[in-house]
Amino acid sequence: MANRTESDSRKLLGRLRDAMAGDDAGQARLDKITSLIADSMGCEVCSIYLFRDEDTLELCATEGLKKDAVHQTRMKMGEGLVGRVAKRRRVINTPDAPQATGFRYMPETGEEIYSSFLGVPIQRLGDTLGVLVVQSKIAREFNTDEEYALEVVAMVLAEMTELGAFVGEGAAMSARHSQPVLLRGTVAQEGVAEGHIWLHEPRVVVSNLVTDDPEREGKRLSDAVDALRLSVDQMLGMAMGDKDQQEVIQTYRMFANSKSWMQRMQADITQGLSAEAAVEKEQSLARSRIGQSSDSYMRERLSDLDDLSNRLLRILTGQGKNTGAEMPSDPILVARNIGPAELLEYGRSLRGIVLEQGSVGSHAAIVARALAIPLIVHAGRITNEALNGDHVMVDGEQGIVHLRPEDTVATAFRDKIAMQAAAQERYTSIRDKPAETKCGNVIGLHMNAGLMADLPSLGSSGAEGVGLFRTELQFLVRNQMPRRSELSALYTRVLDAAQGKRVVFRTLDIGSDKVLPYMKPNDEPNPALGWRAIRVGLDKPGIMRMQLQALFRAANGGPLTVMFPFVAQFEEFRAARAEVDKTLLREKKLGHVVPSSIEVGAMLETPSLAFAPDKFFEEVEFLSIGGNDLKQFFFAADRENERVRKRYDTLNLSFLTFLEGIVKRCEASNTPLSFCGEDAGRPVEALCFAAIGFRTLSMRPASIGPVKSLLRRCDLSEVRAVIEQARAQGDMSVRSAVMEYLRGQY
Repeated sequence: MANRTESDSRKLLGRLRDAMAGDDAGQARLDKITSLIADSMGCEVCSIYLFRDEDTLELCATEGLKKDAVHQTRMKMGEGLVGRVAKRRRVINTPDAPQATGFRYMPETGEEIYSSFLGVPIQRLGDTLGVLVVQSKIAREFNTDEEYALEVVAMVLAEMTELGAFVGEGAAMSARHSQPVLLRGTVAQEGVAEGHIWLHEPRVVVSNLVTDDPEREGKRLSDAVDALRLSVDQMLGMAMGDKDQQEVIQTYRMFANSKSWMQRMQADITQGLSAEAAVEKEQSLARSRIGQSSDSYMRERLSDLDDLSNRLLRILTGQGKNTGAEMPSDPILVARNIGPAELLEYGRSLRGIVLEQGSVGSHAAIVARALAIPLIVHAGRITNEALNGDHVMVDGEQGIVHLRPEDTVATAFRDKIAMQAAAQERYTSIRDKPAETKCGNVIGLHMNAGLMADLPSLGSSGAEGVGLFRTELQFLVRNQMPRRSELSALYTRVLDAAQGKRVVFRTLDIGSDKVLPYMKPNDEPNPALGWRAIRVGLDKPGIMRMQLQALFRAANGGPLTVMFPFVAQFEEFRAARAEVDKTLLREKKLGHVVPSSIEVGAMLETPSLAFAPDKFFEEVEFLSIGGNDLKQFFFAADRENERVRKRYDTLNLSFLTFLEGIVKRCEASNTPLSFCGEDAGRPVEALCFAAIGFRTLSMRPASIGPVKSLLRRCDLSEVRAVIEQARAQGDMSVRSAVMEYLRGQY
């Protein structure tokens, strides 16, 4: 039985290939294919449904159902048995379709006389393109071999659809990668950009899908897998001494040597698929089964398998990463994910970045913020939808990607960019003026930085100094711990570029979502609340001491400002301050020039530190509120979780009241206080912070102009009165009241 099924399957695939070789138009070709499948499987009905938009399937061809229903019958995702196959990405096989859960009666098709139903998803690399269905009058359940054979055929149809074999009239049969697509994601770095797609991992094109010689294809696959295993072994040899890299490559090695993976691909070849098609079929099924999993471990394993499959496809096809395509002059980088070192190699040449995975706190996001490049993460399907050179518009304010936008969308988007450019021109005129409010208060506006590339913005943005220099970036983009001399040279260049303006160096803030490539990651159930930042520094004093020495030597006898991150209690600050004094004494003994003065501060990122003893506020030389972390801990809302991240408003009165309490404690002890983070760079939020007593704000360079412009036009006492009135009324947030006030003013 198995041999006959294999023979029938190869015969059917051969007939499909012959049908593809003809000069028929897309519709005629699709009609011929449904007839071939129905005949080969001994069924009265074969139908092909394709997506006409993201949520709607359309009957595009049929053998056995009423022809008038073609391009007329449509159903939503999840509707009817066909819609359920598409939504669940799973096979439905039932002997009695009308009685099956979810059955939807469609009288225009005449399908009510057919009892048996077998539907399989037409999918490619986790992207569902449609559904392939066979039906018969006899009430029977299709056997495993028939089900498997139809899955193989569906895979070939998916590749044919990708290659444009079924292009015809109507949205469902339009050419792939030609229609406008709107994708929604999560904003990881604000900004808007227009440009053309540059794929970080070029698409592998598989054109030979069917084979007449399974033995030859099996040999090709075996040889390619041997070459893959050899390359993985070589990678393992190169990673000697690096335990973390070795662990990753050992996972690759496990997949590459998986007998079940190899057996499944060889079985696909026996059914009539080429070696390349067999690899893609298994890759698509893995994406379908694991891709929707919420288990981070499983998703990581899928990523490993994806990477390995792509390597294998490149060996089989001879298509390397260098395809000869030229990067456009206005590149928008598209990738499933990307590391910080790879992103830095692109540098400021990028207009924007769109990732299918990633997170708002990932290494890539940190680098994108440092480079001020708009970044959207969690943009599902972008790597499947986009082609090199596609026109794209990235809205990093709304978290939207317009791929191949229509003219009306492009015009509206360009108007938005033009308005922002005009506003930036206006901000240039006040660049050298203070952020002085109408009531006479002067707010110090500083910039956040993390790379040398940021420092040119210090003058052009109008920033008074660097309120936060993230020192961890130099650790994150390397495969090994940087040397003290390298760090000292970098910090010297930073201070020289600042030309005497104050630079606040935050010591190494790693852990949570920032794991160094050369440090063994800790398996923590909640990393944001785990071993990170100052906790790592105090437990690993050698690293802290090395960084402090590099900073002291970089100061070269001038003033130095150092800030410790994630201080949760007074004792941690005292211990860190003691390490500063100890290292300073050691530097003097070694005969090194020490800073003329050292300011030592802390980041207030946990509610606990706001309630520290008065002695802490007297001893700490300055405090900077780390708004991103403080807000997530205050509201118990993970900022990586889209379901809760946006539920809680920064201008919520309970949060503002909490911040006011910190302002008052700092005023009582004469402790300089600043607010640092994304919210400081949002004009309305910045205005409210100033109204409750903040006199220093630190933000990305591009935000300084808009914030300064609004502050210079407002009277803080009036804004304060609006906040007090909202509080008296029991409002949850002051946002609407402040916005109403601003609309009345301007």
